[in-house]
Amino acid sequence: VDAQGGEARAKYGNGLIREWSKKLTKKYGKSYNQRYLRIMRQFYSTFPIWKSVISKLTWTHYIKVMKLTNENERNYYINQTILNNLSTRELDNLIKSQAFERLSYADKNNIELISTDKQLTIEDMIKNPIIIHINEDISQLDEKTIHKYIINMLENKFLELGNGFALVGHEYKLNIINKTYRIDLLFFNIEINSYIVIEIKRREIQPKDISQLQFYVNYIDKNLKKSNHNKTIGILVVEKDNDLIVEYTINNNIYITTYILES
Repeated sequence: VDAQGGEARAKYGNGLIREWSKKLTKKYGKSYNQRYLRIMRQFYSTFPIWKSVISKLTWTHYIKVMKLTNENERNYYINQTILNNLSTRELDNLIKSQAFERLSYADKNNIELISTDKQLTIEDMIKNPIIIHINEDISQLDEKTIHKYIINMLENKFLELGNGFALVGHEYKLNIINKTYRIDLLFFNIEINSYIVIEIKRREIQPKDISQLQFYVNYIDKNLKKSNHNKTIGILVVEKDNDLIVEYTINNNIYITTYILES
């Protein structure tokens, strides 16, 4: 980069790349062909500060994320790779799923590389929409079957929700004054140290859905939550949200997201 006259000119000055490729390939082998030298130059340009290079990622991981021009997007996928120990294939699939674009609450303009003192929040985790893959013809399935698909997917694919989700139970029973209620999914999240109540609706959001979810959250707070746990969080997963309903009924520990079914 310095020999080519600085960052701006280095992007286009490939004469030195060709020259050094011949010398290095002859001495060290094919790993120094022109293509790889350009990638090495790009690596230096993308991560000029050595401290920003995370040793937990392999060279192949870095080749994947260097294709992303948005620094916040790169940082997001690097963080996800570290938190979830992603292989390069899993990282590639995550990028293809547009997980960064589907972040619903996080500040996309201020995503820093993760460090030991960074505390994740639920806002960093929830994606909108959540993509749910169904291996059957959706038009041939009834509402109950689709609902079960969604529950199973969220139960088994925690990555579509975020990091650190441990399943407590699905259709989790609450016995209150001789009446039984069932929470679709109950998780505990080790990253944010709190219970997460998830309810799923196969329709547009309604005010009663938020009231129901708040009822479940309050119960968990009072009966399961320990003194060292943070407040219980509720996530309502709906087919379609409604800004007005959310504006007039939502509170600090309830979050709304949508889902998309793909066959």
